Amino acid sequence: MKLGIQVSARTVQKYLLEDPKAGRRQAVPTQRWMTFVRNHAKGMLACDFFVSVTVRFQFIYVFVMMEVGSRRLVHFNVTSHPTAAWTLQQFREVMDHEHDYRFVIHDRDTIYSQELDLAVRAMGVRILKTPFHSPQANSHCERLIGSLRRDCLDFLIPINEGHLKGTLKEWKTHYCQGRPHASLGPGLPEPGDGLPVPLQKQRHQIPAGYRVRTKPILGGLHHEYRLEKIAA
Repeated sequence: MKLGIQVSARTVQKYLLEDPKAGRRQAVPTQRWMTFVRNHAKGMLACDFFVSVTVRFQFIYVFVMMEVGSRRLVHFNVTSHPTAAWTLQQFREVMDHEHDYRFVIHDRDTIYSQELDLAVRAMGVRILKTPFHSPQANSHCERLIGSLRRDCLDFLIPINEGHLKGTLKEWKTHYCQGRPHASLGPGLPEPGDGLPVPLQKQRHQIPAGYRVRTKPILGGLHHEYRLEKIAA
């Protein structure tokens, strides 16, 4: 209008800030999903199912539940015939006693029935369902399952449910107490009361009076290392 240059309203609208009185809604600043998860990670559980195949090509379903903040594998179980009642029992084994959890993340699988969600809410937690076809919304649990496959099930073929459960039990201890997690510093989800490491001027040298002790995991598939004081 002032310069005598004709510009379409569409072009002007492209560069002007949206006016709340113009009828178009302004974007409301809200937390992104991952920001919300990080802010509440200490009181949040995540769970999911995955499938393992036995040597006889039998499908076994594995249910895992983890603490998002500590990355601790809280609970797991296996079954050939998962049901909503069986899944609810897994929640009860974790949350029937006193707990500090506030949220539980799970996907929209039909096994999480309305009755199951109502029963879990009655335990004092809020259900957070991930969007459809969005596994990244439960990325911590997906990462846990990926680590379990890469560290264990990609190299071991279970014979039956009992064999799979025993294998996962040993891997769970290794995952929580012996496998460093980069996201924790690195650190361990369940740090033990191990022998304190003496400080040395040369970090690449074994401290005097100590030796390295190794512990095979899953038949030597992995090894854990720790310092052991040499007996006098």
